[in-house]
Amino acid sequence: MNSQNGFLLSFIKYGENDAVLHCFTEEDGFQTYFVKGIYSKRNKKKALLQPLNMLNFTINPTRGNGIPLVSRFELVKNHDIYMDIKANTVIFFVSDFLNQVLRHENKNPDLFFGIDKFVSELTDKNYQCHLLFLIMILKIQGVAPLINNGSYLDPETGTFSATPCHQLFNEEISGIWKIALCSENIYITKIHPSLRKDFMDSLLVYYHYHITDFKVPASLEVIQQIFE
Repeated sequence: MNSQNGFLLSFIKYGENDAVLHCFTEEDGFQTYFVKGIYSKRNKKKALLQPLNMLNFTINPTRGNGIPLVSRFELVKNHDIYMDIKANTVIFFVSDFLNQVLRHENKNPDLFFGIDKFVSELTDKNYQCHLLFLIMILKIQGVAPLINNGSYLDPETGTFSATPCHQLFNEEISGIWKIALCSENIYITKIHPSLRKDFMDSLLVYYHYHITDFKVPASLEVIQQIFE
């Protein structure tokens, strides 16, 4: 058996009582686990199946190519943010987002601790932190825009130019990107509420250009409604 910490990204009920978990772990990156009996009436652990909960998993050895079996798991940190409707909406969106973009990611300590920092920011009621976290992911993945003297971000080339290259990337939106990219603490970047939808749209455009097979998360519509 081995034990490791991981963030729960998604979970799917399997049969009557079992579940398949998708997680991003500290030691092995993206992993899929199988847990038996989690939905049985007497099992209180199903309450821990919350997106982006950090859990400690004890894993049974597997034979061949089978899905690793979880023998037990415990909550590592209790952030208690799921009763806050705004924070809850952000958590579901980001877990949905990460479940897609981290599918082929191996061990990456910067990403793992980046997720932990993001959850801490959200716990402190920084309701714009998901926007900045998506830029942080691009930086860690090595596909963030390159900084120069230009005022307009070209999302296709990942560089700034002297003239507009895309209708979403005006001087104001491009300026927020530049401030965030240059900041030592990205989460102190301020994004006016009136600009957050356009900024989110700009992030999705950039991801389409630079992350292979990227698709807009289904939860996008919900998070936009909450923050309108």
